[in-house]
Amino acid sequence: MLIDGSPYGVTTGPDDALWFTLVHEGRIGRVMPGEAPAIFQLDPADGGPTLITTGVDGALWFTEFTGGRIGRVTVDGTIAAFEAASPYGITSGPDGAMWFTQLQGDRIGRITPDGEITHYPLAAEGAMPSMIVAGPDGALWFTLNQGNAIGRITVDGKVTHYALPTADAAPVGICAGPDEALWFVEIGAGQVGRIDASGAVTEFPLPDRAARPHAIVTGRDGALWFTQWGSGTLGRITTEGLIEEFPLEGAEPHGLTAGPDGRIWVAMESGALVRHPVSSSGRV
Repeated sequence: MLIDGSPYGVTTGPDDALWFTLVHEGRIGRVMPGEAPAIFQLDPADGGPTLITTGVDGALWFTEFTGGRIGRVTVDGTIAAFEAASPYGITSGPDGAMWFTQLQGDRIGRITPDGEITHYPLAAEGAMPSMIVAGPDGALWFTLNQGNAIGRITVDGKVTHYALPTADAAPVGICAGPDEALWFVEIGAGQVGRIDASGAVTEFPLPDRAARPHAIVTGRDGALWFTQWGSGTLGRITTEGLIEEFPLEGAEPHGLTAGPDGRIWVAMESGALVRHPVSSSGRV
C-alpha cells in the first residue's frame, strides 16, 4: 500500500485500523486495509512523529521526538499534545497510564490520560533509552541503546539494568514474547535477544550480521517478527531460535505490527505500508 509520505511507526488501533506516523511530514495516518488512508495534520508539523501505540483510554498515543511532545489522537481524529523532551518509545502501562522513553534525557516518563507527567531518572548517563514495553511481570521493560543493556522499571519507579553479553550490541526494539520473556533486537550486533524475568539473556545471531534489526513484535503465529533496516528485509524467529528472512518492497523498514487481518504490516520510510503475504496459519 503506497503512502504519500514517510511511514515510521505503525500499530493496530482499537478500531481495527492501521495507524501510522509520517515522520518527515508531521502527520498521523489511519487506514483500513483496502481503503484510502485518512491523514491528520499535526500543528506544528515539525515534530517528527515517531512511534505510535494504542492507549489504555482507547486513543492512539505517539511520540514527537524532534518536537519534544507526546501526542494523543482519538479514533475520530481529535489531537492533543503534551510537552516532553526527546520522547521516543511509548507503551501502555499496567497502571492506567502511558510510559515512554526520553532518548536524550536518560529518563523514563509516565503520562496519565489527562497529561500529567512524572519523570524517573536512570543511573546511566548517555544510555539512550529507546523502545519500551509492558512485561508479563507487571513492570515496564526498555532498551538502553548506548548503555548496552536492557532496563526494567516498576510502576513505583524502581529501576534495574541488565548488561548484554555482546559489546556494542545497541539494542532498539523490544516486545513481550509468547513465552513469558522479553524479546529484543540488537541493531549494532545483528542479533535477536531474549531476556527472562530473572535477567538471563540469550542471543541469536542473524544470518546477516549487518542487517541492522530495528523493531520487533509478536505475531499471531506465536513467533517473533522483526524489521531489518540495513538489508531492507523482514525477519521471523521462533522461540526455539529458528530464523527466516523475507524480502520487502521499498527501503528503510522501521515499525511493524500484527494487523487486524492476521498479517504482519511494515512501515517503510520510502513511502509504503507493506503487508507480508503469509497469514498466521502459514498459508498465503
